[in-house]
Amino acid sequence: MRAQIWIFIVSSFCLLTLSRCLLAAWQWPRVRQAGGLLPILKGGLRIDANQIAIIAGIPALLGPWVGHWPAAVAITGIWFQFAWLMLVLLEVSTPQFIYEYDTRPNRLYVEYLKHPQEVFGMLWKGYKAVIIGGLLTLAVFLWMGHRLFGLAHPDAAMTWWLRPLWTLAAGAITFLAIRGTLGHRPINPSTVAYCGDSMLNTLPLNSLYNVAYAIYSMKNERSAADVYGDMPPAEMHGIVNACAGLDTASADIPSLHMQTPSASRDRPLNLVMIVEESLGAQYIRNLGGAGLTPELDKLAAQAWNFSQAYATGTRSVRGLEAVVAGFPPTVSDAALRLSGAQSNFFTLAQVLKQQGYRSRFIYGGEAHFDNMKSFFFGNGFDDLYDRPTFKNPAFVGTWGASDEDMFTQLDHLLSNPPGQPTFTLAFSVTNHSPWEYPSGRIETDGDPATVENSVRYADWAIGQFFEKARQSAYWDNTVFLIVADHDSRVFGANLVPLRHFHIPALILGADVPTRRDDRLISQIDLPPTLLSIMGLRTEHPMIGHDLTVAGGGRAMMQYSDNYGYLKGDALLVLEPHREPTQYRYTAPETYTPMAVDPTLAREALAHVLWPAWMYQNQRYTLPHLRAKS
Repeated sequence: MRAQIWIFIVSSFCLLTLSRCLLAAWQWPRVRQAGGLLPILKGGLRIDANQIAIIAGIPALLGPWVGHWPAAVAITGIWFQFAWLMLVLLEVSTPQFIYEYDTRPNRLYVEYLKHPQEVFGMLWKGYKAVIIGGLLTLAVFLWMGHRLFGLAHPDAAMTWWLRPLWTLAAGAITFLAIRGTLGHRPINPSTVAYCGDSMLNTLPLNSLYNVAYAIYSMKNERSAADVYGDMPPAEMHGIVNACAGLDTASADIPSLHMQTPSASRDRPLNLVMIVEESLGAQYIRNLGGAGLTPELDKLAAQAWNFSQAYATGTRSVRGLEAVVAGFPPTVSDAALRLSGAQSNFFTLAQVLKQQGYRSRFIYGGEAHFDNMKSFFFGNGFDDLYDRPTFKNPAFVGTWGASDEDMFTQLDHLLSNPPGQPTFTLAFSVTNHSPWEYPSGRIETDGDPATVENSVRYADWAIGQFFEKARQSAYWDNTVFLIVADHDSRVFGANLVPLRHFHIPALILGADVPTRRDDRLISQIDLPPTLLSIMGLRTEHPMIGHDLTVAGGGRAMMQYSDNYGYLKGDALLVLEPHREPTQYRYTAPETYTPMAVDPTLAREALAHVLWPAWMYQNQRYTLPHLRAKS
């Protein structure tokens, strides 16, 4: 049985590496342009080790105890032959799948199995030679698998004191292989993403892993209609488009529209989005908070300052999907973590690419966290700068390099432009438990490791960067957005604690005029507004308002299973499998029950169903990307 295990491990590594090399050779012009074969093979070894350890882990742990039993050897042989079948089947299916969809088999592979008659009929009529060749290859490898794993003999009984040692060693190796890293977060597809070509980012994976991960990720895709109720798609799109002020007739992408900027420019502005971790309005004096951010207050007095901006959720991925993609929240997980949004999903980077922009993502932590790396690389971003790329960081904590290191990287990139306009997304990490930051930067109050002191440091780092940026050559040609992803801790006795969704949002730089804007806005209003300020005429599916022209007056937020739709002072709350409730909201925490306005209830329902429908039907995209879906 021990030999059986080793043969399976070695054979599987050889099979998957051979398949990966053949796929890379087939796609060699793209592979060469993205940096060659090495990152594919390095990432592939990590993913394959994970996959093989999952398959072989239990036999390896139990082998010393039952490896001399004929029945155990027979069961292990059957298990390995089944696993070998799945590995070979998925790899044999991969070339045709890449040819059709420009990616390894994924969730679509599983969804097609729901319609076997239509799918197999289509395959047989259009791809007879491919099917016959695939079946012959599969038969050869199945015969090999039977010879390698199905004819094994029982081991000699192992000495009693060696058994626990073997099991402990096998357990440690299995655990490390499955986890894939000694870092903070276990391996996932985003870990081995390495370039802006989403198909190439799937080559380090193996196809069984990719399909299994897609099935696992489906748990995050709850149906908003099942939770809150349904409405006809035509009514839903009509309500959402009307609220967004869209007059669109696109049947394929229902919210696709042309946005004309409020003012044109001879030279396009660069865009920098600074997303501040966990920086709620409760800390900011000009927003009625505790006054822990003097630098941000100073900047707000010199910027277009939105005093009533609201986050869409309570997680970083929720804030990122709102400000980078303009995507509203729903009861499902954020788009960054959903398997169906890892390519051909709209982001600002995609629409700006059409305007000649280069897009970069800067993050002090590990970019594969929350699948950010895969999502951004798969949806238009060209370059990624995370913790491993930072040179001599001043401080590295649990979550990564400090905010000042992130801003140093940002200043360096902006000071050395690539010869084309740029969009740079910079995401901070310091303001997060366990509240770690470099000493000597701020005057602390009490215990240094508190959220209040972490906010003070994050504010200090912002101030240091903008003091330098104002003196730079890039200032006059760059528009900056500073916005929080969410508050540091969202809690309360209310169905949707609005006080903890209130966040800072301000736009400055270039020729942005100074003003305090008291309109109620959502994070999803910021990307269309920035496109207008940049002077770009763009076609996109975002439903946020261009605040340079009009709009505002509503915000939406997901709080666990509850959905809040705030319009003026009326808060409509949708709860799972219950009738909606409505309140008159007076900041910071007064909720007066009201009779439900049926029109507002339909409006709220339309807005919570819309992103789920757009995702499930792959319509939140651009026309040239829709053709690839």
